[in-house]
Amino acid sequence: MTRTIAAFGGLAGITVILGWSIGMLLIPHGGTMGMIAGYLSMIVGLSFVFVGVKRYRDYELGGVIRFWPAFALGTAIALVASLFYVLSWEVYMWRTNYSFMAEYAAQSISAMKASGATASEVAQHAAEMDAFARDYARPLFRLAVTFSEIAPVALLVPLVTAALLRRSSFLPAKA
Repeated sequence: MTRTIAAFGGLAGITVILGWSIGMLLIPHGGTMGMIAGYLSMIVGLSFVFVGVKRYRDYELGGVIRFWPAFALGTAIALVASLFYVLSWEVYMWRTNYSFMAEYAAQSISAMKASGATASEVAQHAAEMDAFARDYARPLFRLAVTFSEIAPVALLVPLVTAALLRRSSFLPAKA
């Protein structure tokens, strides 16, 4: 089981990293399209959860797995992928001199000004962004925020996988 977790977690993690890296290159200023691309890369990458659990069910367990063992295996694979995601973001931050938050805050404030917000609203938003930037500079806070980005998908995919694959009649192994 450990081998399955490591192999499929690694494949999922590498796929997620490639997805968000390509997304950052194609959509450099993020926004809604950047979020969509990011979550889409997570879903594509975490599809290896399904593949890993199915492979384990079919080849290690003779085609039968119960919900909770499937969910546990899927969650472990997703956690490995999440670890890849979080660590790759830390590498990105390091390689860019931790400039992300300053650029993000400037872009957010600029967008707010362009939308016609009042000076007091912009000032309040700038103060909130400054407070968040101070928190984000702390590594444990930043790790938690980064993990919270992938966590919903990393829990949903194993849940759906376990619900589907607990039925041995769902995509049975080829004889």
